[in-house]
Amino acid sequence: MARSSLSASQARRVALGAQGFADPRPAGRVDRRHLRRVIDRIGLIQIDSVNVLVRSQELPLFARLGPHPRTLIDDATADGELFEYWVHEASHVPSEHHDLYRWRMQSPHRWGVFRRLMADRPDFIEQVYDHVADNGPIVAGDLKQRVGKKGAWWDYDDGKIALEALFHEGRLAARRRPNDFARLYDLAERMIPNHILDRPTPPESDARKELLVMAAKHHGVATLVELADYHRQRNPVCRPLVAELVDEGRLIEVDVEGWSQPGYLHPDATTPRRISARALLSPFDPVVWNRDRAEQLFGFRYRIEIYVPSAKRQHGYYVLPFLFGDELVARVDLKADRANRTLLVQSAWGEPGIREAEVAGELATELALMAGWLGLEHVRVAGPGDLSSTLAPAVAATPVSAPG
Repeated sequence: MARSSLSASQARRVALGAQGFADPRPAGRVDRRHLRRVIDRIGLIQIDSVNVLVRSQELPLFARLGPHPRTLIDDATADGELFEYWVHEASHVPSEHHDLYRWRMQSPHRWGVFRRLMADRPDFIEQVYDHVADNGPIVAGDLKQRVGKKGAWWDYDDGKIALEALFHEGRLAARRRPNDFARLYDLAERMIPNHILDRPTPPESDARKELLVMAAKHHGVATLVELADYHRQRNPVCRPLVAELVDEGRLIEVDVEGWSQPGYLHPDATTPRRISARALLSPFDPVVWNRDRAEQLFGFRYRIEIYVPSAKRQHGYYVLPFLFGDELVARVDLKADRANRTLLVQSAWGEPGIREAEVAGELATELALMAGWLGLEHVRVAGPGDLSSTLAPAVAATPVSAPG
């Protein structure tokens, strides 16, 4: 029997629909129900500390919901609905899925410095655990283990390593301290509901298969590599599991126009007739976090340039792709100038063949919406780019509204 096939346009719409971009934004007050809807669509929210605009974990909600209370994630974490773990890097994930990550918690840490401390100083690890039990929640600095001048941010002292080792094992959980973004560590049972912690632990292969099915649900359609990458699994381990899932009817193998590898479609995936989205995407949004996938789906070559020397950057420091309809049509380098209450567009670039005036108008509307959500009063195009000259008058003609 011939495999099913999707055109490139259908694959884009399947993918964007799966990520929630076929859903209209809420017309009224946004609350926890809307957060749950987004989490159901995307499965996890990757965390990043860069705050030149806003911390990245807030942007996927804005892209799908528009302006919303900025405490939604923190409040859900405090109530035990979300927890932080190493999933697609550091991520907020539903506490309901805790059992699916226990195989990782039981695996050796991927970094040698952690494995060495856990092997060489188990008594110290237990002392740190007892300290958290008696004094938690704590941040790493509360242990005061460092001797001498602190080095770069990745130069962990033994206390921090012990906390992170216990976090990796799932014995400690963490949430973020609002004022400085530091991890607050506490016993897992004080952060995650007991009825979740008490669930049986599934076999590793079963948990991995569930994660692959979830990845297919969130992606809509994806290659094996992309399915594995969603929860940072390894391709060789996932290859036979994907084959089993196809045999079981839990994934559908399809040909996608322009793809050199087979696609895997979730059985519940739908193909929206039209995507009418307008959204600024975080560099760590699931739509674009896999750069090869973004290029394959949208013909959009995207690289984050935070770690590129300023003189060598092509598009800017903190560049957000702009989704309009079912296409990525532009990118903007954004900065929140909080002292002057201004959202700065430090550069703006359009993709070839776009209708510049239309794209600039829609982008200006989204920028004004973002500025109001962030409590800023102005938007200003302040830098270069082939879209800047068209965007500047559109921005000037689009007022910023106060949030709420």
